[in-house]
Amino acid sequence: HHAALVKRLNRIEGQVRGIGRMIEEDRYCVDVLTQVSAVQSALDALALQLLEHHLHGCVQHAVKSGQGDHAIAEALSVIRKFAR
Repeated sequence: HHAALVKRLNRIEGQVRGIGRMIEEDRYCVDVLTQVSAVQSALDALALQLLEHHLHGCVQHAVKSGQGDHAIAEALSVIRKFAR
């Protein structure tokens, strides 16, 4: 799981560098914006994967050990940041 996340993040990093090159090359704005949108979507997908892992791992463990309220509140706080 960790290796897959790192691989995905490396791909996103490459996309961001590509956007930088596009700007340096004065590429058509709509093409740059399209790539920015693709990076945003890729980051959202990464965030969802991380959240899923957190819920199934950390939060589930916290609930079983009696610390669920804090873990759930923390997870909801993070989810709210993505809902903006």
